[in-house]
Amino acid sequence: MSSSPFVSIIIPTYNRAQMLPVTLDSFLSQDYPSDRYEIIIMDNNSRDTTREIASRYVDSSAVSVRYLFEKRQGVHYARNSAAKQAKGEILYFTDDDMAADRALLGELVKVFDLYPEVGCATGLVLPSFQKEPPEWVCRFMWNGLLSLTEKDIKGDLIVSENLPVYSCHQAIRRDLFFKAGGFNPENTAGVWIGDGETGLNIKLRNLGYRFAYTANSIIYHLIPPHRTTLRYLVDRIGNQGYCDSYTDYREHRDRRRILTTILKRNSSGIVRIFVRTFLRILKKKESWRFIPAHMMYIHRRNVYEYRLYRNSTFRRCVEVDDWLTNEHYDIKF
Repeated sequence: MSSSPFVSIIIPTYNRAQMLPVTLDSFLSQDYPSDRYEIIIMDNNSRDTTREIASRYVDSSAVSVRYLFEKRQGVHYARNSAAKQAKGEILYFTDDDMAADRALLGELVKVFDLYPEVGCATGLVLPSFQKEPPEWVCRFMWNGLLSLTEKDIKGDLIVSENLPVYSCHQAIRRDLFFKAGGFNPENTAGVWIGDGETGLNIKLRNLGYRFAYTANSIIYHLIPPHRTTLRYLVDRIGNQGYCDSYTDYREHRDRRRILTTILKRNSSGIVRIFVRTFLRILKKKESWRFIPAHMMYIHRRNVYEYRLYRNSTFRRCVEVDDWLTNEHYDIKF
């Protein structure tokens, strides 16, 4: 790219008026031409002072800041709606509990310039714990459980067909985002439906595009104390069960295979999971706290797949590929 591409920073937000300024201030301080990016605050039906906070930035920022409102509850609604109104050649997605390093945008853009085959790029996600976490959290949750880059990732620049990319730090070429059909649903009005950015990334990979990671593009995840508890771990891994069932069904889309999958999981599958867990505990790769978490994972997969088996309307929802088109957008859960 001969000149700096225009980038749209998309920040979905819900009832985090106190934290939102931290995120906005960090993106307004980017070492990137101020006329080559915009910030879109997508209010996903907040009931606090989000609108008032956002209006201050809209009125006074050197960078273009836009406030949009998405009444339909669900982060995929917020992200996809914002993308439709974004002006950028590159769409950058983050969350309302993040703080960006000044070089974040510039370093991500370099990747797209160097590698035309890359459709999606990410960088280093580090924690900013709001309270000193328990030791076991730092040992066992410094990974996707807290949307953090794993400590043992090797290399400052990686280009691959398969990399973990979290929607809190995700840049994607605009044309490919629309070609792929946008984000899949995840937490929708408090109900976990699908696999969010994982599904989007699968669709991108199926289109033949690669993923990139650069350690020079850094963002910090502001992690509150409640995310460093056993309760959070159990819920987080349990929700992963919903996501994995959604992903797996979309691979085969065969109702007849659902009951077989449930039966296998609840017979030999449970034994394998617990044997693997105990071995990981013995090797000090997991804590005993993962035992109830894995139990919740199995339970939620069973619940999800039973619903999938008996509810044809739900199956049709799960089979939707393009979440940007109007006819799919209004599906009721």
